[in-house]
Amino acid sequence: MAPSNEADPGPSHGDVTGRVLVVDDDPTVSEVVAGYLERAGYTVERAADGPAALDAAARHRPDLVVLDLMLPGMDGLEVCRRLRARADGRPSVPVVMLTARGDEDDRILGLEVGADDYVTKPFSPRELVLRVRSVLRRASSAAPAGEPRLMAAGLAVDPAARRATRDGAELPLTLREFDLLVYFLRHPGQVCDRERLMREVWGWDFGDLSTVTVHVRRLRSKIERDPADPQLIRTVWGAGYRFEAGPYPSDRPTAGAGTRAEDGRA
Repeated sequence: MAPSNEADPGPSHGDVTGRVLVVDDDPTVSEVVAGYLERAGYTVERAADGPAALDAAARHRPDLVVLDLMLPGMDGLEVCRRLRARADGRPSVPVVMLTARGDEDDRILGLEVGADDYVTKPFSPRELVLRVRSVLRRASSAAPAGEPRLMAAGLAVDPAARRATRDGAELPLTLREFDLLVYFLRHPGQVCDRERLMREVWGWDFGDLSTVTVHVRRLRSKIERDPADPQLIRTVWGAGYRFEAGPYPSDRPTAGAGTRAEDGRA
């Protein structure tokens, strides 16, 4: 972690505050992170391992979890899986994962199990606070009053209630998956490259584009009939993704050939 003598971000007008659970077995890291978050206006609880984190989350559901990937015993991936499994139809608790710098495989695994964001070690505590703010702000943002439900191909999304169904069944979407689906539904037929999605959905002007790739893959696994042959979120090679609105494409009288779902460049 970067030295902690940098400018403290502190609370600012209009920021969303809430309860944050910090999970890290390194007491120094945990203390510094908790201190920055508390000075930024958050209520912070700390846990040093996976079981303690799950117990804390069960006692008092946090608004966000800052979760170290490399925990003793039960690692951060398993903790994230179990947090997701406990959602019980409610919106999932957002998770910001702490990963080792340069360990892309671990970073992608964290996103695959449902982390909403990540920060690599060594990291700036101020950067972490800004990421936490960004995730919580998006999680608490309300859709405009009276906005109609978004519907296409058996999908029904209520942006205000942050609920999504497919053929009437509730979809267990993470924060970013939900926002990504809403963005696609609002921009049907448009080719969206990963840079645009990162800017519009994540609110970042730069970052690791594999974050977008992983979230598209996870979203496909939940909304496509055959995620290996996606008909709704189509890959436009070398350009990005395009959402196909209307009836499910394979139900149309003249269905076109499917596009395989290997996400290389797009």
